[in-house]
This record gives sequence, C-alpha cells and structure tokens, in this order.
Amino acid sequence: MVELVATLADHIDDVNSCSFSDSLLATCSLDKTIRVYFLKDFKEVSFSPLRGHSYAVHCCCFSPSQSVLASCSTDGKTILWSMCNGQILASLEQPRGSPVRVCRFSPSSTYLASGASDGSVVLWNVPLLKFHRAGLVKDGSLVACAFSPGGNLFITGSSAGDLTAWDENMRCLYSDKSHDLGVTCCDFSPQPVTDTTQGIECYKMVSCGQDNEIRIWLISFDDEKGFDMRCKLTLSGHSAPILACAFSSDGETIVSGSIDKSVIIYAAKTGCIRHILTHHKRYVTTCALAPNQPLLATGSMDKTVTIWKLGRKSDSPGVRIKRKAEFDVESWTEDDVRTWLANESLLEVEPHFSANNIDGKELLGLTKDILLHDLKIESLGLRNKILRKIEDLKSKMKAVSSKIPEEFLCPITCDVMKDPVIASDGYSYERKAIESWISTKRTSPMTNLPLENLLLTPNRTLKMALNRWLDTRSEEKNYISS
Repeated sequence: MVELVATLADHIDDVNSCSFSDSLLATCSLDKTIRVYFLKDFKEVSFSPLRGHSYAVHCCCFSPSQSVLASCSTDGKTILWSMCNGQILASLEQPRGSPVRVCRFSPSSTYLASGASDGSVVLWNVPLLKFHRAGLVKDGSLVACAFSPGGNLFITGSSAGDLTAWDENMRCLYSDKSHDLGVTCCDFSPQPVTDTTQGIECYKMVSCGQDNEIRIWLISFDDEKGFDMRCKLTLSGHSAPILACAFSSDGETIVSGSIDKSVIIYAAKTGCIRHILTHHKRYVTTCALAPNQPLLATGSMDKTVTIWKLGRKSDSPGVRIKRKAEFDVESWTEDDVRTWLANESLLEVEPHFSANNIDGKELLGLTKDILLHDLKIESLGLRNKILRKIEDLKSKMKAVSSKIPEEFLCPITCDVMKDPVIASDGYSYERKAIESWISTKRTSPMTNLPLENLLLTPNRTLKMALNRWLDTRSEEKNYISS
C-alpha cells in the first residue's frame, strides 16, 4: 500500500530537489529558497526558509552526519548550512563561476562534490571548507553525481549522455555514453552486492535520462582488478524523459520521476513495477526515499512536494505489471537463481545450486540426470518438483516472448482485455475486473489514490486496436498451420 500523507505547497515556483535526513526533509526551488521540515509533522523548522542564493536553487542534500545541508544554484555557489540554527557555514564558489547543477557529500562527509554547467566538477574539503581538486567532463553540462558507499569513487552524469567515474584524487577511471540525449540523475544503492560471475564485491547504481530509460549498473573497483562497470538491467516504464531516480536505503527499491508526470516504484532486483503514482499535475523533477522511515518525497514543476508512506511489500495492492526482464531467465545471475529458488520454496536445494554455480542459462538446461549425478539431489520427488517449476518458468517465458502489447493487458488481471474501459484515474481496465475492484474499494488500482468518481467509459479506440491485433494474430496462426 502507498498512502499520500502530506502535500507541501510552500514554494512559489518549480521544486527542483528534495533530500531526507533521519528527522528532516529539505526542498529547494526556482524561487531561490530552501525549505526544511520536521518529519514528525511536516511543519517547517524555525529557521526555514533558508535564503542565501541570488538565483534558482537546483539541488540540496544532507551530509551523512546530518548536521549540515548543502545547496547549489545558478549563482555559481554551493552553500553549506548548519542544521542547528540555519546559519551559513560557508559559501563555496565554482572556480569559473558557472551555474552549479548538482552537489553530493561523500559517505564520510569529508568531501563535497559540486558539478556545473560548464562541465566542471569540484571536490571540496568539508572540514577545512576549502577547495581540494577539480576535473572536467569531455562534453556537456554536469547534471548528476553520486558517491559509492565506500567513498573511494564517484560517478558524474552529463547532459551529453556520458557517465564518468572518478577516484577520490579526481583521476578519471571511466567515461562512456550511457543515455542517448543526456543523463539526468544517478544514485548508488547503499548496500554492496557480490558479483558471483567474478567473485568480487561490487556496487549497484541506477541512472536515468532523456531516453525514457532507467539503467541498473554493476560497478566494481579495486587496485588489483581496476574499474569495471556494466549494465545489468534496463527499465522502460515511463513514456517520457526521466528526471530523477533514487535507491532505498536497503537497496531493494528504486523510485523514478518523469516528464510524463508519474512516479514509478520498482523492485530493484527484478525491475518489476510495484506502484505508479500520478498525483502531480506537471513534470516530476525529484524524488527521494527516507533512510530510516518508509517515506517517499516527490517534487514537481507544479510547485508542490508530496510525501507518501510506503507499506510493506506484502501490503502492496493486487496489481502486478509483468516485465520481460522478470523472465529473461538466460541472463539471470546465480543470485537471481537463488532468489527464484527462495520464491518457489526450494531453498533446501540452494547449496547444491550454489556449489555448481547454476545461473539462468544452466537452470533452463537442467535434466533429471544432471540433478541426480551432478547436483547430487537424491530425492526423486524433489527432482521432479524442480523440473516442474522450471517448466512453469519456461511457459511464462514463452508467454512474455509472444510480444503482447502491454496496453492490451488489464493491469489487474494481467490478461488480454476483451471489454476495455477507462476509469476516472485515466487508466484502462477489463470491465469485469475494475467493476469487481470498485465494488469493495474506492481507490485506483494503479495509484491507490481515491477515484474522483466510479464512472467507467468504454475505450473504443483501444478496443478497435485490440481487435485488429487479434485478427492479425489469427491470420499468422492460420498461415503457419497451412
């Protein structure tokens, strides 16, 4: 369940960024101010709003120690604010005075990175409040930045579409085109993971861009093996450029906000959509997840910040939107196979699978003989159960690969619609499914927000497109059978 708990409408212009500490929420805006709220009641602290920038404020972030807030602006300055009294601790000016678009603290709070429109990135020494080192990306404005959990490297993203990796001495480790038309945001998962294919610890990072896509990356870096970065998963849930993305503190959830005015909540491991929120009336520019509370903040060009309470995963509504990534089994890692075993109540054979390094491709090729002689699974009943589960998985893969256009699937049943209707939330559903839903609930299956009314309008355009698609499929089957 996702519940809207507060709407903050104190800014008088577009909201550009928001950030959580354990007890506070900070937001910043084109109106040149930063506002700070208590999480306990979402009332402003006594020293809010913070005024010190002479132009639009693009980004704000709390230090890991939570005693300092940083903000950056078109005025070319990054300001450090005390969260005890709201006083300015330092005003750090970008070397060439270029508008500063993004700022981020290192995990230790030792450094603060600021990225600017001229492509420059500066590392500031926070304890000394002075310049440390600087670098320059090869093309475009610098608009995104994120430190790895270990703090030994950070990633920047540019409007030209490049992601660039730097070490703490500003040595460029990697730079390559990652999003067509430009990167807009990136964020690391705080939780390291083990790359079973290489046997090394690595980090997950999420990035998004003007290409309407979200990418999840595996990144590793050490002195012996050097730097490695590769895309593990691409998510395509939005219909327009994506302006913001963020990981949850446990690394299990990703949120994103887009020009399509929606916020999507994903399961980080599979890329499956858990919720779609459509509360904002204009572009969603920022999103953030609280570190120790189930709270999500989203900001928009509609000048508002909305606060959502996230329920436990088991409390999620009955809507499931299946994605091809979920059943792209051949690309599964050993970790993905272990997750599948757990979901299918087969944890007792997990040691056998791990000892033999079974990944997705090998999973699909398992036979009774391999299970018995190679994996040493002696129980006939257990071997048969594993093979049945694998056959079920292959059936799901086949269903996904049939390329049913997603707009023809009812979000409630995940089946092809026969009588599509439009509800007041703007989404199309199978008539019987949505009638059954609203007979017991008065909320949207997609957003959990209250429905404005219970009127269901036949979606004749979708019905005609659906009939054309069904006729085409029928013709194809007849041709094949002949």
